[in-house]
Amino acid sequence: ERLHAFGEFEIIIFGDKVILEDPIESWPLCDCLIAFYSAGYPLEKAEKYAVLRRPFLVNELDPQYLLHDRSKVYEHLKLFGVPVPTYAVVRREHPNQELNYFIEQDDFIEIHGKRFCKPFVEKPIDGDDHNIMIYYPSYAGGGMKELFRKVGNRSSEFYPEVRKVRRDGSYIYEEFMPTGGTDVKVYTIGPGYAHAEARKSPVVDGVVMRNSDGKEVRYPVLLTPTEKQIARNVCQAFRQAVCGFDLLRCDLGEARSYVCDVNGWSFVKSSYKYYDDAACILRKMFLDEKAPHIYTIPAHLPWRISEPAQPSDAVRNREQGTVGIPTQSEELRCVIAVIRHGDRTPKQKVKLKITQEKLLKLMLKYNGGKAHAEAKLKSALQLQDLLDATRILVPRARSGRESDSDAEVEHAEKLRQVRAVLEEGGHFSGIYRKVQLKPSNWAHIPKSSGEGEEEVPSEALMILKYGGVLTHAGRKQAEELGRYFRNNMYPSEGPGLLRLHSTYRHDLKIYSSDEGRVQMSAAAFAKGLLDLEGDLTPILVSLVSKDSSMLDGLQDGTIEISEAKAQLHDIIISSKVANGGDPAGFPWMVDGADVSTNAAQLLTDLAELTKEITSQVKRLSDDENEEVATDSDSPNHPYDQAKALWRTEIDMDRIAAGLPCGSESFLLMFARWKKLERDLYNERKKRFDTTQIPDIYDSCKYDLLHNSHLNLNGLHDLFKVSQLLADGVIPNEYGINPKQKLKIGSKIARRLLGKILIDLHNTRREITEVAAESSTRHDPIVVSSTKRKERCYHDSVRNENFEGSSTDEKSVDLDSHKETKYCLDPKYANVLDPERRVRTRLYFTSESHIHSLMNVLRYCYLDESLNGEESLICKNASDHLFKTKELDYMSYIVLRMFENTEGAFGRSKEVPYRDDI
Repeated sequence: ERLHAFGEFEIIIFGDKVILEDPIESWPLCDCLIAFYSAGYPLEKAEKYAVLRRPFLVNELDPQYLLHDRSKVYEHLKLFGVPVPTYAVVRREHPNQELNYFIEQDDFIEIHGKRFCKPFVEKPIDGDDHNIMIYYPSYAGGGMKELFRKVGNRSSEFYPEVRKVRRDGSYIYEEFMPTGGTDVKVYTIGPGYAHAEARKSPVVDGVVMRNSDGKEVRYPVLLTPTEKQIARNVCQAFRQAVCGFDLLRCDLGEARSYVCDVNGWSFVKSSYKYYDDAACILRKMFLDEKAPHIYTIPAHLPWRISEPAQPSDAVRNREQGTVGIPTQSEELRCVIAVIRHGDRTPKQKVKLKITQEKLLKLMLKYNGGKAHAEAKLKSALQLQDLLDATRILVPRARSGRESDSDAEVEHAEKLRQVRAVLEEGGHFSGIYRKVQLKPSNWAHIPKSSGEGEEEVPSEALMILKYGGVLTHAGRKQAEELGRYFRNNMYPSEGPGLLRLHSTYRHDLKIYSSDEGRVQMSAAAFAKGLLDLEGDLTPILVSLVSKDSSMLDGLQDGTIEISEAKAQLHDIIISSKVANGGDPAGFPWMVDGADVSTNAAQLLTDLAELTKEITSQVKRLSDDENEEVATDSDSPNHPYDQAKALWRTEIDMDRIAAGLPCGSESFLLMFARWKKLERDLYNERKKRFDTTQIPDIYDSCKYDLLHNSHLNLNGLHDLFKVSQLLADGVIPNEYGINPKQKLKIGSKIARRLLGKILIDLHNTRREITEVAAESSTRHDPIVVSSTKRKERCYHDSVRNENFEGSSTDEKSVDLDSHKETKYCLDPKYANVLDPERRVRTRLYFTSESHIHSLMNVLRYCYLDESLNGEESLICKNASDHLFKTKELDYMSYIVLRMFENTEGAFGRSKEVPYRDDI
């Protein structure tokens, strides 16, 4: 319609009958031909017509054959220097053909020796087949997501039971590129123009976001200079002037963009301004080729289209119900939150010496056959091997022979525990689940060749770690907290968080430690925060980044924590709180603050009550159904690790049958309590181990929440006693006085603190840059002629001309940390202040980092280098924190930054931002 409105062209549309049935000699004559392939289109016939009539081809016809084969598309892109994901091709001549270069294991495939670990993407080589699969790793729950052409409001479906790749045809396999839940569609009109739009990625939850007209919600975004060059190269590589392709923006150490699909002829379906640009550029192409003598720049665009008004939003709408926004003159710019994981099962560890040949051979199998190397077993295949060996070694029943020593009985019980853990499966958490086999003694045996001797392990230590899995309640907690954040930490009227996020003005990054419970808490939180649907596995893989160096471990503070625990032990045993300073009005300043004055007596009560609970659970274990034990001895008991890992619902059948919640057997429950009883008090040495207090409190709380139906007598009393002790022990394990807390906290949370400072620095810089740009934009005197030229294209046509355009991409380099800023395109985006955005950084971690960060915030003023500066936290807040006895599951610390929008930038000395904790 726009081309026709110029009055320079006659537009002829060839109908299906002409294209499919009529000979090319009778096809209409034309000067310029727009022809593009689709299913059933006679491309070869169109080529013959072009040879016969020689029209100007907007899209060359011969290269369109390449688009039928994804492998050829990738080869061609690489030839022209266009970045594509790492990939490999599997070609089959017939379904289920066995290929000697293709290997599939639980969590990876190998193609010609190149390994692709899950998650990876599987695409049909046939470019017309749009059924694309993503396979997820066991640590994230496993399963497969199928992507397809939109059907209603769905663009993908998740299948948790599917683990194996397709073998019915030929496929491309490529690494999965995390994009933060957003895809970018790029549309070119010639090599000098590209329009880009962002949309919600189908890999997250598969729900298509649509507007009131039923169209998919997309927002135009600016391309970086590198991405503009990519668009030029794609256009030229396939000689398709009008071309669409998918761009993946990912951050793998540094921001990079990759092309993952080229669609050939493609137009934007919802942008009137883009139509203006397309018509003007195509007009110039046609006239330059066929009638350059009549080309002129029109004084105005000839068409008149009544464009439907789209609702724009103002980020500055002040909100009702948003936490802590006091005035109309402040605008939220940054939200940083450090969050503890949700409710979990108790963490467990089993240690036992092994001398059995089967287990020693298993260790050598997985340590490369090295006599002195340890083996770590994590994958389902490795753990299945261990389970098979353990089943053979575990006695069928307790012998009850008097000749059996205590050590033999204990060893047999631990083997049963290992078998039970592996069979029931649900106690391994993410990549934290593991079995370690460490050689401890060696023997020399003759070599098989008969020449000399070789050293082999004769004894090893097996360490099995399990437990710590996020429970159904933990997932619910995380999801509900995400919804709370969405409604209370961000504008709840006007644009709101979801509007900000969908319009590319919400810069969200989510980080997690390596532990499975932390990762799944992050995914569940993201589900609630962004109002997503479906399973957590795709959300986890798409939106959550692991950073163990920042959010895991206590290594940097191990020595100081050990010293604090030793001092705390003496304080508890003596029940005397040391005088660490003047406590008047500042009770948290004394050594061992909050330790109960009758801690020694409480400790004795704790031991007695723990014994009582252990004896009750032992009776339940001894009486456990023999049929269950018999079934578990069966060698055909499959171990499905991923399925066991991520159970999301309460097992009501088990509860109704009087069994422990989840997949814990009475055997494992007894092992848990027996270990706590044994470790708390050493009968031989007559000595308490006060470091066991938090574990007993943790285990007691878990059983009250999840196993209350077992009606264990004395459990409530044990909870009260353990809570009184834990309230004093847990916070003091990170330092028994403020200076020690500051020292330990600064060591444990050092990297996290540095990253938070970077986040605040980047936000501050962005605020000042945007404010400066806004001030310049509204002052015509200082606008350069170059800028004015960029804003004027045929008075109303908005063309991104690559050679002369600027970009709003910004990078901040602070301590070698760079961030790339991706923005809305202000020329097309129908929103107010498209350059203004909210930065969100979410850090999910464990209790140790929450305590450490809080201690630094509370006591950093005590550092000698600060020369007596005031505390960051007022006394009332310090009192409140001191009275807060526990930083329980889903505890969080939030820092927010607000921009002061009242004073004109550069003309006021007032600070343009405010921090809020």
